[in-house]
Amino acid sequence: MHKSGSSSSLGPGGLDLTQAFFRPILSAAPPSPTKRHTKISVIGAGNVGMAIAQTILTQDLADELVLVDAKADKLLGEMLDLQHAAAFLPRTKIMADVDYAVTSGSDLCIVTAGARQMPGETRLNLLHRNVALYRSIVPPLVKYSPETILLIVSNPVDILTYVAWRLSGFPSNRVIGSGTNLDSSRFRFLIADHLDVNAQDVQAYIVGEHGDSSVALWSSISVGGVPILSFLDKQEIAYEKETLENIHKEVVDGAYEVIRLKGYTSWAIGYSVANLARTLLRDQRRIHPVSVIAKGFYGIEDGDVFLSLPAQLGRSGVLGVANVHMNDEEAHRLKKSAATISELTSQLEI
Repeated sequence: MHKSGSSSSLGPGGLDLTQAFFRPILSAAPPSPTKRHTKISVIGAGNVGMAIAQTILTQDLADELVLVDAKADKLLGEMLDLQHAAAFLPRTKIMADVDYAVTSGSDLCIVTAGARQMPGETRLNLLHRNVALYRSIVPPLVKYSPETILLIVSNPVDILTYVAWRLSGFPSNRVIGSGTNLDSSRFRFLIADHLDVNAQDVQAYIVGEHGDSSVALWSSISVGGVPILSFLDKQEIAYEKETLENIHKEVVDGAYEVIRLKGYTSWAIGYSVANLARTLLRDQRRIHPVSVIAKGFYGIEDGDVFLSLPAQLGRSGVLGVANVHMNDEEAHRLKKSAATISELTSQLEI
């Protein structure tokens, strides 16, 4: 498999021009051993994987970007297509191969590969097929990058994050699911749209399952530092709970609507995952609602279940889980969401 289209050798004789083109300066010191080289591998070159790769490139998040997929021709075409944009992008070495050895020494491995649900197929059967697929993906990543962080994007993301954790043998802080990071972005957008403000000024989380049992944390929403619900109560401004539920429903249905209209989702998840990669690799210690091992948090004791909680992320992965305020109803819904995931997880053989 062709790994990289870039080379300093030109002509039929393989003439190396680097030595002729540049002359070294006198008394030069060797390269600094402290120089940081960041390598990201994306597993799966489908619509989601390529949107993530493209966003990582445009945001200058990696010195080296690796693509891995089972389809060699498509993989080579995607690699070449990105390489041909080199004059418009920050300098990044782009490589691709069907062999996982190309991922060696990755700082971050992003897994987007996954089996698609067939017509009439049960969710449990789909899960079993994905577990089988992950058995061929996760061990090679661990072999070639034993110190990497695994970021799982494939759906159902909470359960597959658990599967990746079990198969990898990694400590739980280094296995993270993209979870409800994108759901929370949709949530912030809808609230900002209602209030006619910038979504970056809205602090709001969706937690729990990345799916139908997700939980909107209305009690902790703030805009510009102002807690929304308590502000409305103090100003005696009436609001209907049904309105809040409808906004949450729009969040849950958002992906389905995009899939109905264009056939798949790609750009938003691309930005979401690149956002997580930036926080992790640059040790920004930001709080993201991502899928982490939830036992012991917010009263959840349902085994080793993974679901989204507001987690602080940094260079070593998950640094901790924020103690965000939840009212009794939200806490109850979160436990119910955990039970939903736990029931499916318990039926898997890993």
